Amino acid sequence: MATFRNRNGKWQVRVRRKGQPAVVTSFQTKQDGERWARQIESDFDKSAYTNLALAERTTLKELIDRYIIEVTVLSRSAKKDTFRLKALSRDPLAALNVTGLTPSQAKYRDRRLKCVSNGTVIRELSYLSSIINHARHEWGINAADPTPLVKKPPSPQGRNRLLSKAEIVRLLDALKPRIKSSNIWMQSLVSFALESGMRRGEMLGLTWANVNFDNYTAHIPLTKNGDPRTVPRSSTAINVLRAMPRHISSQVFPINPPTVSASFDTARKRAEIVDFHFHDLRHMAITRMAEKLPNSIELSAVSGHKSLAMLKRYYHPNVERLAQKLG
Repeated sequence: MATFRNRNGKWQVRVRRKGQPAVVTSFQTKQDGERWARQIESDFDKSAYTNLALAERTTLKELIDRYIIEVTVLSRSAKKDTFRLKALSRDPLAALNVTGLTPSQAKYRDRRLKCVSNGTVIRELSYLSSIINHARHEWGINAADPTPLVKKPPSPQGRNRLLSKAEIVRLLDALKPRIKSSNIWMQSLVSFALESGMRRGEMLGLTWANVNFDNYTAHIPLTKNGDPRTVPRSSTAINVLRAMPRHISSQVFPINPPTVSASFDTARKRAEIVDFHFHDLRHMAITRMAEKLPNSIELSAVSGHKSLAMLKRYYHPNVERLAQKLG
């Protein structure tokens, strides 16, 4: 049942239905209010009504802040994700209420593309989609997710920068401890990365208790994909570990990520190597492994990739060797 009330020159329309919260909206004319009321009552009759009242008074920033507190804090990458989401909450887009988020807000995408890479924008749109869908499913905030209708920028191509043998020698030499403040684990870490193909987080989280020297394996309790796995390691990788000094902690590589990044960058510059990232060591290791493990299932079991598409981004075959195989 709809009731109409003139307040301060506007018509307030209230629609009630048993078992449903009252729906209230104001209009400039009574005729507009009557038309709206008939539509709402019709939707009630067809069980098709969606209450947008909560969504209309909730801004995207409020959703982001709540998501950080209730969801992000529980993730493994909480610190990194919180930093990114707080940056998103400062964007003008975050001031809109969630019903105002439409595909026409693609200007957010264009604005961000002037500052960051395509990959970052794609990741931010994914964050936005996750937040809106979580709000709808878990918090009862009826907001449509506009991101599937926003054209995404092209995905960046996978890197294929591989070091030559001479560059590897120079890099490892640059990583040798030269002064007391030098990190004594960096050279071993890079050598192990080149042989194991493990992710940086997996290596920094590796403990001596999870290394089996007899079976040449390493157990990773928690991976990026969320699943534990035990992976085989080459004899060279195991020998790198055998030669290492042991820290008082249980960690094999007692270094934090910022120190790894800073030390690696310093050594890379000292070795006069350009356009090479620490993560590229994983690309190199998997490319080497592919020559020994041509079976993609076996290779993915070692690398930890769940999809062949992602594995292909890390495998960079030597075209000359492929030509030799063709004969």
